[in-house]
Amino acid sequence: MTRFRSALIPLGVALLGLTAVPHQAVAAPPKPTPSVSMTERAATTERAATAASACAPAVKGATVDARLTSLFTNYGNDNSRTDDWTGADGTYSLRLPSGKELWIFSDTFLGQVNADGSRPPVVEEGGTTVFLNNSFAVEQDGRLSTIHDGTQEQPKAVMPPRDQNHWYWAGDATLAGGVVEATYQEYERYGTGAWDWRWHKNVVARFVPGRLNQPIDVHDLPSGHGVSWASATLKEGGYTYVYGVEDLGSPKYMHLARVKGQSLLGRWEFMKADGTWSPDEADSARMMSGVANEYSVTKVGNGYVLITHDTSEVLSPRIVAYTSCSPTGPFTGKQLVYTTPETGGNIFTYNAHAHPDVSGNGLVVSYNVNSFVNTDHYRDVSIYRPRFIDVSFE
Repeated sequence: MTRFRSALIPLGVALLGLTAVPHQAVAAPPKPTPSVSMTERAATTERAATAASACAPAVKGATVDARLTSLFTNYGNDNSRTDDWTGADGTYSLRLPSGKELWIFSDTFLGQVNADGSRPPVVEEGGTTVFLNNSFAVEQDGRLSTIHDGTQEQPKAVMPPRDQNHWYWAGDATLAGGVVEATYQEYERYGTGAWDWRWHKNVVARFVPGRLNQPIDVHDLPSGHGVSWASATLKEGGYTYVYGVEDLGSPKYMHLARVKGQSLLGRWEFMKADGTWSPDEADSARMMSGVANEYSVTKVGNGYVLITHDTSEVLSPRIVAYTSCSPTGPFTGKQLVYTTPETGGNIFTYNAHAHPDVSGNGLVVSYNVNSFVNTDHYRDVSIYRPRFIDVSFE
C-alpha cells in the first residue's frame, strides 16, 4: 500500500463520513458537558434565529469564478517545471503582509501533465509524479509559484512528517506579528490495513513569509478531546476565534474556541453548552451538526456567514450557508448556495469554504473534487483541483 493510496483516497472518503476505521481507532469524543435544558436551548436558538434575520445576509446567487478557475487550470497544465503543482486539495488561503496571496494545500501532486490531460503515476507506483501531503503556492500579480521543501529533484512537504507512519493535513492559517501561523492535523498509521490510520493531534507551524519552505518552529495545540482545530479561524473584537470539528464520520459537530489577540500560541478558551467560556477543552460543547471537516465563518455586512458542504446528506453536492449576528453563533437559517456539477459516478466534492481576502465578484468560495477510483487521478488531471465560485448576497 503506497503513501498515495493510504493517504489521499481515505482523506476524501473520511471527509464524507464513509470511513471504515474501527471504533477503537477513532479519536475519543469530548467528555459530556453541563447543558441547559432542551426546552431552554430550543427557545434560545429560536430567539437567536429571529434576531439574526435582522442582520444576517440572504444568499442571492453563485457563479463560477472564471479568473481563479483558469488561473489554477493554466498553472496546473504548465510543464515549464517538473516540481510544481498539478493538483491538490485543502485550498486554504492567507493574505501575506506583502500583499501576496498564500494558498495552502494538503495532498498535492507535483510534476508534469501529458498532452492528453493525464498525469504519470506517482513515484511510489513507478511513475514520475511526486505526491506530498502538504504544500504552498504563492500568487502575485496573477501568477502562481509552488513552494515545497527539499530540492527540485526530490521535493518534500513544507510541513514534514516525523516518520513514515505520520503525516500532516492543513487547516486554516492566520497572521501574528507578520508571521504565518498555519494549523495542521497530524494523522498516524497504526497497522497494515487500508483503514489502519487515525487523527492524532493538532499543531501550529510558524513560517516567515520570506522563507515558506519550512517552519521556524512547531507547537502543539489542544488535542485531548477529539476535536480537530482549526477548520476555520476568524479575527474579531480582539480575539482570534478557532472553529473545529468533532468528526464521528456521520455526524460531524462544530466546536468553537478563542484566543485573545492575534497568535494561536495564547491561552485558549472553549465555548461551553451554556454559551460561556472555559479554559478546559473537556468543556467544549457541540454547537451544531452538519458541518464538514473544512468550513468557514466570515463577516458579511453586519452578520456572519458559515459556509460548508452539507454533511447531513451522504455524498452531497450541496454547498450551504448558515447565518448569525455573532461569530459565536448560533448559526441558523440554512440556505442553498450552490450545487456542484462535478458530483456523480466516481466523483465527489467536499470541504467548501470562503476566502474573504481573495478578490472576486462577491465572496470567493472554493471546494475540492476527488474520485473514489485512484486511477482517475492519472487519467484526468482536472479532477483533483479546486473549483471556485463567487457568492453574492442580498
